Amino acid sequence: MGHLDHAAFGWLTPVLSYVMACIGAALGLRCTVRALAATGRARRNWLVTAASSIGTGIWTMHFVAMLGFRVSGSDIRYDVPLTILSLLVAMVVVCAGVFAVGYSRDRNRALVLGGLTTGLGVASMHYLGMAAVRLHGDVTYDPVLVGLSVLIAVVAATAALWAGLNIKSPLAVTVASLVMGAAVTSMHYTGMFSVSVRVDPSGDALPGATAMQFIFPLAVGLGSYLFITSAFVALSPTADEREASASAQRPVESVAR
Repeated sequence: MGHLDHAAFGWLTPVLSYVMACIGAALGLRCTVRALAATGRARRNWLVTAASSIGTGIWTMHFVAMLGFRVSGSDIRYDVPLTILSLLVAMVVVCAGVFAVGYSRDRNRALVLGGLTTGLGVASMHYLGMAAVRLHGDVTYDPVLVGLSVLIAVVAATAALWAGLNIKSPLAVTVASLVMGAAVTSMHYTGMFSVSVRVDPSGDALPGATAMQFIFPLAVGLGSYLFITSAFVALSPTADEREASASAQRPVESVAR
């Protein structure tokens, strides 16, 4: 059996992955709050931004954490198409869950179905990402820990959607984001602790790209997207601010007449 190291850089990758998960959750929740206060095209655009933020945060968290993954006796490479597919899966399933909650009239039912769909999608993203790993040996999983990781993903996704519906204040969103980041990170490491590797030493070159060749640049790019989007959301006026501005302009218009 190969020795697995889930934090080859010490606390750097676990802490950084947690931060990325929290940023994605916070941004997604703020966008969902904006969406529920909007109508028409504005609601759709805010929901798309929420879904892309949460999906990007979850995917970035996973692969930032994977930068610290090492297996003694074997190099590690990543299948590029499967890795990109895992990102698309994260985006699509989170989008489905967010839109279900954002547009459904029966929000309790949408919350259950959206949480289940999104949670299973997040778990699929994780295990697709693991399927993209290429090394000299065979990878097996503990089914109990796999099941637990899926359960955590479903609960975390449901909690995130519930928070998007019920939490409005910035402080409450911050607290919810910290909790969501912890839940998503726990799901990742629970899934990783289910992994066992039987190494078959070989001098053959592994297919795929190294983490630094592909994963790191992509994670940096997606992380930059989160920070830029955070700035955009912070600078965009809320519905209450727009209403206050419009109310302030009405007396001025009346005096002008």
